Amino acid sequence: MGFGRGKVILLGEHAVVHGCPAIAVGIERGVTADAIVAERDLLRLAPWDLTLGPDAESDEPLERAFAAALALYPGRPALDVSALVDLPAGAGLGCSAAIGVAVLDAIDEALGIERTRLELAAAALSWERVFHGNPSGIDNTMSAVGGVALYRRDEALRPLHSNKPLHLVIGYSGESSSTKDMVASVGRQLENDPKRVTQAFEGIEVLVRNAKLAIEAGDHIALGQLLDLNHTILSSLMLCTTQLDDMCRAARGAGALGAKMTGAGGGGCMFALATKRDEALRLQGVLGEGAFVVEVSA
Repeated sequence: MGFGRGKVILLGEHAVVHGCPAIAVGIERGVTADAIVAERDLLRLAPWDLTLGPDAESDEPLERAFAAALALYPGRPALDVSALVDLPAGAGLGCSAAIGVAVLDAIDEALGIERTRLELAAAALSWERVFHGNPSGIDNTMSAVGGVALYRRDEALRPLHSNKPLHLVIGYSGESSSTKDMVASVGRQLENDPKRVTQAFEGIEVLVRNAKLAIEAGDHIALGQLLDLNHTILSSLMLCTTQLDDMCRAARGAGALGAKMTGAGGGGCMFALATKRDEALRLQGVLGEGAFVVEVSA
């Protein structure tokens, strides 16, 4: 059985595309997949009731991504892959990466191929490029590896360790967005106003480095403050929606240590940091339908 985790970027989204570090966590909610040798190549996705084949020229990204995945296995037999998706699409939780990692993991198992989770993450980048054009690599890496880690493009993943778990409440705005479009929007801002956007990235990098220290020290009060500051910078880059801002304010008003959007923005998800699980469950009620609690050990 193949598995790909969802992910939450704690700090550093968008800046990570342009070479800055980011901190992310892998969550246990994600995608499971199974692959069997068959008469023809098929990918079945539940609960969306989708069945499709590989087509590198298709207008459907999933068909192109499936073709890209199968191209990694020259000389293979035909494969029937079934995946169960337990993440909202276009919500900033790495749904596409989780599908890709789970699909490749399942194919590896069906064909008797062994590789490390980091090797699996690298293979899944070809899947991610179909959806996002110029992905940072953080989604597929955290989907495959999990835990809490400092990620920087083209550098080795740096796991972070702490004796205190992170209690997060993830809220879904109900609005989806395209990572590719949001990354392009920030790229245009960088081109048109390089000083402002570069200063934003530099500010985010400082927050990420301080957040690393806070996580390792178990100082979640400081971490919450850094999350709030990162949200403010992302808002200045026109990535936050009214709904996301309202949800973050509601979480802070209800006692969250900090709250911010996560992922590409323009919709999708936010998350709040709680002191303990009971508090996280209470905040879940504040954030409404679709909210869920995760605990991540660093």
